[in-house]
Amino acid sequence: MSQSQVPESTGATAYAITSEVQADMRVAKRGCDELLVETEFARKLARSRATGVPLRIKLGLDPTAPDIHLGHTVVLNKMRQLQDLGHTVIFLIGDFTSMIGDPSGRNTTRPPLTREQIESNAKTYYAQASLVLDPERTEIRYNSEWSDPLGARGMIQLASRYTVARMMERDDFTKRFKGGVPISVHEFLYPLMQGYDSVALKSDLELGGTDQKFNLLVGRELQKEYGQEPQCILTMPLLEGLDGVEKMSKSKNNYIGISDAPETMFGKIMSISDTLMWRYYELLSFRSLDEIAALRAQTEAGRNPRDAKVLLGLEIVGRFHSAAAADGALAAFEARFRDGAMPDDMPEVLVAGAPVGILKLLREAGLVASGAEAQRNIEQGGVRIDGARVEDKSLQLSAGSYVLQVGKRKFTRVTLS
Repeated sequence: MSQSQVPESTGATAYAITSEVQADMRVAKRGCDELLVETEFARKLARSRATGVPLRIKLGLDPTAPDIHLGHTVVLNKMRQLQDLGHTVIFLIGDFTSMIGDPSGRNTTRPPLTREQIESNAKTYYAQASLVLDPERTEIRYNSEWSDPLGARGMIQLASRYTVARMMERDDFTKRFKGGVPISVHEFLYPLMQGYDSVALKSDLELGGTDQKFNLLVGRELQKEYGQEPQCILTMPLLEGLDGVEKMSKSKNNYIGISDAPETMFGKIMSISDTLMWRYYELLSFRSLDEIAALRAQTEAGRNPRDAKVLLGLEIVGRFHSAAAADGALAAFEARFRDGAMPDDMPEVLVAGAPVGILKLLREAGLVASGAEAQRNIEQGGVRIDGARVEDKSLQLSAGSYVLQVGKRKFTRVTLS
């Protein structure tokens, strides 16, 4: 493949866009929603290849909750892929910005957290994120390092570098202003402070979800104001949950938690649709695109899609637990579904009114006589849905078909509408 010369943004040096750089670009763009600006990022990669100086790649996360699910790991996976290319990954914990509250994508502000909540959540969050990132090659920073010393004078000077007109270009601010919904001044400070993080860290690339695009662009503009080379930004899509419709969310009970038990995690992965499986492969798997394409071609040629789903389940469970735990989860699943532990002939029940709580659904299905009995069985680990153990007594199930199991011998197929 021929090499091209593309000048740096400064015009001082030209670096070759080699086949290796093009391969790095493919890794960066895999599954992403948007990469801005591609030509600039290619130059950065070329310079890094030529000089041996790794790029500084930043991901800022506010520890608003202590636990993360597979939806959160989409952007972490991208960080790991770039980390494996030899670049410096900065895991930025927004302990300062968490106390402001991020209004991104909301028509009401996110309530600020206390210092104690932030510290507690941050410890758990990073411990779980380290199951994806290589902790030995991850730089951990807290934005209070440079935000607290700013003080009132520094904050005002920072605010002078960005206009209200630019701030009002943000979609949710515009809608709230037109709708007469109050916007507090401190909400303008959030994207400003997040953008200042990029200045403090001299980041070359910042990652985030699609709902963070505006904030990432503020960082790019502030770097220009401070005389720095502007960062590129890479946004990752929001992962659909088990229903294949809504984004993965604990509040919607369509999530796979990375701290879920191996059998639960494996069972949930096996429950996703054959179509959604390929979306999960693209955003969650560490297999190469060529491997995934070959697996998909085999499936389209007649191979049972269950085989591909099993491979995905083994990979995900193995990542967050161990290979042995993944094998055990597969064995338990096969014993239940393929080796006859689940009867071929079972009662079928139609239930209307989705979503329905698990306690009520167990009663409607005739598997328990009361809510108290349902709770007791869940607490004892005796309730399963499609082979996955139920641990949440407040679980709400959306419309669909499920196999409910209580104990070793009670099975009912429920169609919920």
